Amino acid sequence: MKVLVVGSGGREHAIVTSIAKSNRVSKIYAAPGNAGISEIATCVDIGVMDFEKLVSFAKEEQIDLVVVAPDDPLVAGAVDAFEAAGIKAFGPRANAAIIEGSKAFSKDLMKKYNIPTAAYENFTDADKAMEYLETASFPIVLKADGLALGKGVLICNTLEEAKAGVKEIMLDKHFGNAGNTMVIEEFMTGREVSVLCFCDGTTIKPMTSAQDHKRAEDGDKGLNTGGMGTFSPSPFYTKEIDDYCMENIYKPTMAAMKAEGREFKGVLFCGLMMTPNGVKVLEYNARFGDPEAQVVLPRMKNDIIDVMEACIDGTLDKVNLEFEDNAAVCVVLASKGYPVSYEKGFEIKGLDTFKDKDDYYVFHAGTKLKDGVVVTNGGRVLGVTAKGKDLFEARANAYSATEWISFDNKYMRHDIGKAIDEQ
Repeated sequence: MKVLVVGSGGREHAIVTSIAKSNRVSKIYAAPGNAGISEIATCVDIGVMDFEKLVSFAKEEQIDLVVVAPDDPLVAGAVDAFEAAGIKAFGPRANAAIIEGSKAFSKDLMKKYNIPTAAYENFTDADKAMEYLETASFPIVLKADGLALGKGVLICNTLEEAKAGVKEIMLDKHFGNAGNTMVIEEFMTGREVSVLCFCDGTTIKPMTSAQDHKRAEDGDKGLNTGGMGTFSPSPFYTKEIDDYCMENIYKPTMAAMKAEGREFKGVLFCGLMMTPNGVKVLEYNARFGDPEAQVVLPRMKNDIIDVMEACIDGTLDKVNLEFEDNAAVCVVLASKGYPVSYEKGFEIKGLDTFKDKDDYYVFHAGTKLKDGVVVTNGGRVLGVTAKGKDLFEARANAYSATEWISFDNKYMRHDIGKAIDEQ
């Protein structure tokens, strides 16, 4: 069969790498893809939001399955566009992807269906938000309602900081129209864990757990980013916690979306906080996490095509999801200055070192080919992933592998997975 993957980042490279393992797949295309993806798939220069061209290409090439990976096209209705043209597509339709597209929607859904989450209020008026903050407890969390590349969240320790945050989100439109509505939420403490789940609208099956590191600098300092590294599994996400989440979060979320007429098919990302008062939902995403996919997918034993088709066909209950009994760690190599400002276009050396090395991966996030040479083309450049028999070994392997790569401006955190030392 022929498969088209829509997207161009590290997540998409991880997805394409998994699809390439399937003996059912004869040809993989990626739109637009990147330098790394181009080694295992044919990249076509079509943007992720150009639905007309994407559908036309899928028809011309007689694509059997389209995988829509990023949030923007999912929320805007890419899956609907492919389905309307009679093309099988993996991912939620627009009316279900709203669970990520609007934080206000997802918070209201959790409140209505008693799914544990932080206390909150939604605001469309900046003055009313400022007024509310006068009576709030600190620290407090401000969230732009819409999509903001994982960066539309501000943690404010004082009233002054919070008021400045309201101005930034709602008045200065730092995150564009994503800040037309804003959620003000109680600050939760505890360990974070990410659980990606396959869904077919009725059945939900969690994958192995992961933990992301969002802040730009060591010690969880600096600005929020799209993610500076991950490890899987989380040693803090026990069987008991998984059972609790299945009954109180995962199944109720599926049932809630179905009850709202928004049947969710695809991957539901549950960002969870293990608080002193139990596990609560931090956020939902409507797709594979990035860089969570880079540590979860390499550990999956199943043929990903079988699982994706089961999600589309409503037969996920017949799939037994299996993951390797090991661990994986991903360290993101970024451009110095990310997520604010940084230079691009530097040659990347050492990529060939990963070829023919089992259990080591280099996922391209922000790269491009220029005159036959791979150069940096984004804030997050590469995700260096390694497996090991346990998290300690995987972490040592991943950091060792980061030394194989060099480019001007290379920057990374040195404490990815450090939480595992505290077990």
